[in-house]
Amino acid sequence: MDRSFLAGQLLISMPGISDPRFERTVILICAHDDSHAMGLALNRPVEGLNVPDLLTRLNIKSEIKAAADLVLLGGPVERERGFVLHTDDYHGEHSIDVGGGMALTATRDVLEALAEAGGRPRRALLALGYAGWGAGQLENEIRENVWLICEPDENLVFDQDHRSKWSRALAKLGIDPERLSFAAGRA
Repeated sequence: MDRSFLAGQLLISMPGISDPRFERTVILICAHDDSHAMGLALNRPVEGLNVPDLLTRLNIKSEIKAAADLVLLGGPVERERGFVLHTDDYHGEHSIDVGGGMALTATRDVLEALAEAGGRPRRALLALGYAGWGAGQLENEIRENVWLICEPDENLVFDQDHRSKWSRALAKLGIDPERLSFAAGRA
C-alpha cells in the first residue's frame, strides 16, 4: 500500500466499529506518511458552539454576518487545538495542502481571514481536535475492514448537513447503509 495515497481521501466508518467515538463518522485524511496519519471528523458538531461565537471568544471581530456554522469535533486528540479545513483559494504561511482543492491551517491568521469580508477562503470548517494514528495503525484498521475509503467532494466536506454525511459518503460508493453488515469478514 502506498502510504501517502490516503492524504485527501475520506474514511467512512463501518457499522460495528469498536470505538464509539467514530461510530457513523466521516473523516478527511489531512496528512499520511510512514510514521503517522492525521484527519478531521466532518460530521461531529460540538453542541452549542458555532464559529461566530468562537471568534468572539477569541477577541476576533468579524466583518461577516455569516450563518452560524457549527464548530466540529475533529477527533479525540488535542481537543483544545483548533484546525481550519478550507478551500485552497486561501493559503496562509502555515497552511498545508490536503489535496482535492483543500488545505489545512491551524494558526490564528486563518481565523482572522474567516472574519474578514475579503481574503477569506470560499468555504471552510473549523474543528477542535483531530483523529490520529501511529505508524501502520490506520493501514491495519483498513485491512480489518474498519474503514471504507472514497474520494471527497466539496459539498460533502463543507456542507452543514452533518446528520446525513455518513450515509451520503456511503452512497458515493454505491452502498446502502441499511444493507451493511456489522460483522467483518475475509474472502
